[in-house]
Amino acid sequence: MTVSERIDTFLSAKAFGVVGASSKRHKYGNKVLRCYQQNQYTVVPVNPVEKEIEGLTCVATVNDLPDVVDSISIITPPQVTEKVVEQAIAKGIKNVWMQPGAESAQAVEACEEAGINVIADGSCVLVVMGYHEH
Repeated sequence: MTVSERIDTFLSAKAFGVVGASSKRHKYGNKVLRCYQQNQYTVVPVNPVEKEIEGLTCVATVNDLPDVVDSISIITPPQVTEKVVEQAIAKGIKNVWMQPGAESAQAVEACEEAGINVIADGSCVLVVMGYHEH
């Protein structure tokens, strides 16, 4: 698949998880979450510490995401991304988008071996979906 096809497949999910969601509005983990909200997508923040971000109830891990979530955006350091991908594979997540800076060659390889649609080429969900600050 081309990157464009991978992105279309990713965005066709019914619901999305944002792993590394942050309550700090200047952080990418918050901007990505708000980007999904701006585009009227169903989104679940994943954060092991926060209870609620941007009015949405958080889950602690990928394992805790509702089954309707097929696509996750990952905004974590690469060594954390590798653990997140292990959880995503176990959970049956179909699509993984590693934001620039979150990529790990090992995590990308794990996704590919598991048959997960992975976007990790530097494409930014904020650019693709047209995020804007309010």
